[in-house]
Amino acid sequence: MVTSKRLYLSPPHMGGTELDFVKQAFASNFIAPLGPQLAEFEAEFSRLTGFSHCLGLSSGTAAIHLGLRLLGIGPGDVVVASTLTFIGSVSPVAFLGADVHFVDSDADTWTMNPALLARAVESIHAQGRRVAAVIPTDLYGQCADYDALQAVCAPHSIPLFVDAAEAVGATYKGRHAGYGCVAAAYSFNGNKIMTTGGGGLLASDDEAFITEARRLSQQARDPAPHYEHTTIGYNYRMSNVAAAIGLGQLEMLDGFVARRREIFDWYRDALGDLPGVSFMPEPDYGRSNRWLTVILVDEAILGVGPEAIRLALEAENIESRPLWKPMHMQPVFKNVPCTGGELSEDIFRRGLCLPSGTAMTEDDLARVARTIRLAAGSGGRTAP
Repeated sequence: MVTSKRLYLSPPHMGGTELDFVKQAFASNFIAPLGPQLAEFEAEFSRLTGFSHCLGLSSGTAAIHLGLRLLGIGPGDVVVASTLTFIGSVSPVAFLGADVHFVDSDADTWTMNPALLARAVESIHAQGRRVAAVIPTDLYGQCADYDALQAVCAPHSIPLFVDAAEAVGATYKGRHAGYGCVAAAYSFNGNKIMTTGGGGLLASDDEAFITEARRLSQQARDPAPHYEHTTIGYNYRMSNVAAAIGLGQLEMLDGFVARRREIFDWYRDALGDLPGVSFMPEPDYGRSNRWLTVILVDEAILGVGPEAIRLALEAENIESRPLWKPMHMQPVFKNVPCTGGELSEDIFRRGLCLPSGTAMTEDDLARVARTIRLAAGSGGRTAP
């Protein structure tokens, strides 16, 4: 019978001041949806990212949905997206009645491959169709190669809209994840590197873009003393209380990133000598926030595969998780075209995400590493 405490993959980590900000929200009686804490959170996120305008929303998916709608995406359009991603990155394309075309990853970054993007754009245009946007995913806290992707998009005037949901606190060539592109979407879900309990954000330097996104996020109410609507909007706004939590989390963000990177280094030192085990690479153009530590397992060399390791960890009350299943492999996207795909399929087949919460102790990390080493030495079974 397992009695050890549960180790979760990426649980929320409260720094201590979140409650102070929440108390301010309660004292002001601005509970939901708007209030001073939300305005402050948006301003602080602008300072963090460099974007002139930020809009707090209910989720990262909501941010992508609004951003795509404001880019004019609709039926008949094609949106090119990373295949190695979470479904929330691409489901808004379906919401808007457009078609998606997936692109495989690059071996050195695991993010969207610029050469394959160029091939996809050429193929789509040869069919007489319009590529209306490209959405690369900043995977597990690592930025895509924005400049290389922009070089493909710019000659065709294709907007690059970054799914930076997993990359808060990461950098690309010295600038914050997402910055420098037409817009970026972020997530503050409970398992992200910082959280608002659930929420997201849309950022852009285009003031009109964010102004209209704000209107649409609040049911598209027109300026009038009564409720007047000339278009359909959404209930997508972040609550003031959620933003208050976010203000406290932002104070801790630098420490969260530093600790996630320490955890990655710790795992690499502890497990890097295992034959057949490798770690997610980091290109020299950026600094990942290492939201999750991800390993690849070569079963033919190690003797056990990632699923056997996952089950061994679960038997010890330790949560781990397979990587994102590529979108082109998902039943809901059956028959959707993908340029490439073999690399992301291999990463999915061999990958495993390890517990990476910033509150993990050295003993917690040692427990994970010990379980993995035991599993590797006993064909996937931990010691009784």
